[in-house]
Amino acid sequence: MTALLVAVGGAVGAALRFLLGHLLDRDLPVGTFAVNVVGSFLLGLFTALSLDEQLLALLGTGFCGGLTTYSAFAVQTHARGRRGALYAALTVVVALGACALGFWVGQA
Repeated sequence: MTALLVAVGGAVGAALRFLLGHLLDRDLPVGTFAVNVVGSFLLGLFTALSLDEQLLALLGTGFCGGLTTYSAFAVQTHARGRRGALYAALTVVVALGACALGFWVGQA
């Protein structure tokens, strides 16, 4: 049952990631940046809320795992040359901050 929950959550998250990337990624990878930051916030929130195992499988592992993307992030970082280093650093710092914020919100 857990694998099915991960698959369903992942399908929804991946479809949303594709849609946002398709709509927002033009000259700058705004869509990829957004899904990684939002997914990090949500994962921090879900962790702080101490969701039960099945809900965490659906929302945390599945949805957030499907929503966020390392592969597109890596390709877009590489494709930007020197600006890619700034993009990578900004993504990591903002995503970690979003995760911490989500955790803090969930603890409140």
